[in-house]
Amino acid sequence: MNELKPNISVGSLLLNAGKLKLQDLELIQHCQKEQGLRFGEAAVKLGFVAEVDIQQALAQQFNYPYLKAGEEGFSQELVAAYQPFSPHVETLRGLRSQLRLRWLNEENKQLALVGSGSRVGCSYLAANLAIVFSQLGPQTLLVDANMRNPCQHQLFNLTQQQGLSDLLAGRIGMEAISKIPSFVDLSILPAGTLPPNPQELLGRPAFGFLLRELAKKYDVILLDTPNGLVYADMQNIVAETGAALLVMHKHKTLLSDANAIKAQVSNAKAQIVGVVLNEF
Repeated sequence: MNELKPNISVGSLLLNAGKLKLQDLELIQHCQKEQGLRFGEAAVKLGFVAEVDIQQALAQQFNYPYLKAGEEGFSQELVAAYQPFSPHVETLRGLRSQLRLRWLNEENKQLALVGSGSRVGCSYLAANLAIVFSQLGPQTLLVDANMRNPCQHQLFNLTQQQGLSDLLAGRIGMEAISKIPSFVDLSILPAGTLPPNPQELLGRPAFGFLLRELAKKYDVILLDTPNGLVYADMQNIVAETGAALLVMHKHKTLLSDANAIKAQVSNAKAQIVGVVLNEF
């Protein structure tokens, strides 16, 4: 778990980052004392730093990692990484809390995100949800189990070519998992080489065994899945995770499609822990 580092001042963090010079500190402290401001407020008022620099320093102080626009080359769709104080990300944090109350705990560590069709934002939600879970402190793993149209390697700018498919085929070991340095508690298992038989790979006992082994190391395991209306892979995935979060789009998902996905999850004897109505 992340721990607060109260002894590291905002001024020291800005100094170490090259945002301030030693001679700036005295002026900021004088303004701070004279006008009754916080250090960051005084630094911004004097024009030495921008508000975003203060937010970055506070994030470091409280071990709450996030990135500035353009850093690490991640997709801008990862709003939890680049816009952690936006209303959208606050909604994600609310969803995180609900999932912890309803399902994710010491006994239930795995959850599949299931989309009710194409382009409903399932992969986008899985990626951002994985980030906000990791920011809370638990060791979080995002598994791209969508071997039809994988995209997590693109969202996180991963160069790793091998992944879940290669691991299940015995071509690689746990080194297929990529740790994300910017988010110390986040790791990604990309889909890997696109196989000709994804449904069969995910239906093998090796998949269930892999999830059980991963549960020994990670506190939260989120799985991105392919379009359940087109591919039967999803049923194999939720049968192993035991639970699914349904993802629907406010302007795209038909009621018939929503009912069809719900029925498929139920047929796999998995629990539906919630439904997300995406508007983005």
